[in-house]
Amino acid sequence: MLAPLLEALLAAAIGLPGGPPVGMDFTAYDPATNRVWVPAGNTGNVDVIDASTGKVTPIGGFPTAPPRKADRPRMGPSSAAVGEGVVWIGNRGDNRLSGFDARTLAPRGVVQLPSMPDGLAYVPTKHELWATTPRDQTITIVNVGGKAPGPLATIKVDGSPEGFAVDATHGVFFTNLEDKDRTLKIDLETRKVVASWPAGCGAEGPRGLALDAARRWLFVACTNGAGVLDLAHDGARLGRIETGGGVDLLDYDGRRRLLFIAAGKDANLVIARIDERGAPHAVATVPTAKGARNPVLDARGAAYVEDAANGRLLVVEPRAP
Repeated sequence: MLAPLLEALLAAAIGLPGGPPVGMDFTAYDPATNRVWVPAGNTGNVDVIDASTGKVTPIGGFPTAPPRKADRPRMGPSSAAVGEGVVWIGNRGDNRLSGFDARTLAPRGVVQLPSMPDGLAYVPTKHELWATTPRDQTITIVNVGGKAPGPLATIKVDGSPEGFAVDATHGVFFTNLEDKDRTLKIDLETRKVVASWPAGCGAEGPRGLALDAARRWLFVACTNGAGVLDLAHDGARLGRIETGGGVDLLDYDGRRRLLFIAAGKDANLVIARIDERGAPHAVATVPTAKGARNPVLDARGAAYVEDAANGRLLVVEPRAP
């Protein structure tokens, strides 16, 4: 259900069933169906949103588990990855990956992981799911290109992997080490770490990643902003922007060279334009809600920002800066 929120950039809010609160982390947009997939944690749902109408269709029945910290909601579905006609959901409640038909929402298979999944990415050139599994300091890989998922493989990393970006054209996967303030480049073919760069985020470490594959820019979220690394020049730093605290994941519109960064502690969404040299410059700051974070963009360039405390998504439709 859409409700008016602000007349300016912040256009609407979409309430989610089962809350508030609604624990959210890695949401995903499927351009083939124009749907936003929202793993809704403590509610045991994955909420599928039609981006044209705002209609919410919940997929229920996911197991949940007690939180790791007493002040948090129960753990449940937490990540979504759009594959080839299948959307995969990572669940912290039972350490499973569950596939659903992207159009009919019918179940399409389950993969049991040995450790709790965090981020989840689909690698189209390999027909693989890559899940960051920070408790084991690993990345867990499963081939989902056949009739049944293939055997699991793991990549051991020297820290807790956080966030991801896939550059299928150049055959690489990126993740951060949150506890080491590093950004890793991993070869998709050999599954080896081929570069490790300073993330530049400081003691609290890096969080999410976004990619401009054509321009070879990698955007690294820090808890108080974001930096830009030059992939064509061994991860050289091109610029940084400060946004306020509480940043986790971010998203990027390559067509308009706009980076979307939600600062939950400061209750705002910063929209930054990336100049020709790769440096970010703020062009709009949109008030959101305390704790709102993790924007995901649809085909129109609208951003869906998670407002967990109020059990909703805030929809930001920016005018062209």
